Amino acid sequence: METIQTKVRERPMSDYILNMLPVNEEEKQEFEAIAPQATHVYAGRRTVTPEQLAAATIIFGWPRPRDLATAKNLKWFQTMWAGTDEYMGDGILPQGALFTSSSGSNSLSVAEHMLASLLALCRRLPTYRDNQRAHLWKDEGAMKAVFGSTVLVVGAGHIGSDFAARCRSLGAKTMGVKRKVTGDVEGFDQVFPMEELDTLLPQADVVALVLPHSPQTVHLMNEERIALMKDDAILLSDGRGTVLDQEALVRAMEGGKLWGAALDVVETEPLPEDSPLWDIPNLLITPHVAGGMRLEITRKTCIRMAQDNLRRYLAGEPLVNRVK
Repeated sequence: METIQTKVRERPMSDYILNMLPVNEEEKQEFEAIAPQATHVYAGRRTVTPEQLAAATIIFGWPRPRDLATAKNLKWFQTMWAGTDEYMGDGILPQGALFTSSSGSNSLSVAEHMLASLLALCRRLPTYRDNQRAHLWKDEGAMKAVFGSTVLVVGAGHIGSDFAARCRSLGAKTMGVKRKVTGDVEGFDQVFPMEELDTLLPQADVVALVLPHSPQTVHLMNEERIALMKDDAILLSDGRGTVLDQEALVRAMEGGKLWGAALDVVETEPLPEDSPLWDIPNLLITPHVAGGMRLEITRKTCIRMAQDNLRRYLAGEPLVNRVK
């Protein structure tokens, strides 16, 4: 008697989703409703185990780059930050794994921080705070206005667009610079390619740096470009600390160049105690706090981005904020 063998088609394994986002119970239920066939596991950066990483096919959140060496089954990783450079080294992500960011999730937070820094410098608030601590009642003289100024944003992405829109609402002319110009960008009166930066710097009353770290952006704002700025211009740095040559900034400001500057990012974080940046009177320093999860709207936007991309992933649609 002939034996008939029936080949049983194996069903593909369901996804193991390692969720390292700051989710509440309601949001956990939402993730599980989007992917009911998946295994959902929740962990933090410090509490995640090698076993969880090894089993994960999808990871959301902020794992340590070194921990991803264990994630051999990873098919897709979405970081909860806009910046992705810490995960871009060779061998950090498994070959072939999809990589997406949460670019845009913290634009409102960073843009408002930049605007606060700009207004503080325009109104000499750091100086008046110093005077308050010294019990000194002194009029420090002339101030600046955003109204009527020209604001140049180097990096016309999500954050740059949000910041420019806020400045324009206060009466500023806004110019943006980006690597490739394909059309109008919200918030800007004009957008130019990066090659025009040197021509634009002498026109700006405010220069805002919101570029990511890359080999092309390291010390993009160097001594020569700081020298191109107006003597009474304001410089803001809120992208990555490597974009600005800090030693060149110190020399320029100690020599009387610039009305003021505000740095939320520096090359070495924390900023070393012996850095001369601390002692420049018209320089405002904040410890990389413009973004992050300090606003509830940022956290909610990050969660929504992950959920939207999960729906796309399960439907076989292109993912948003694809890095590679």
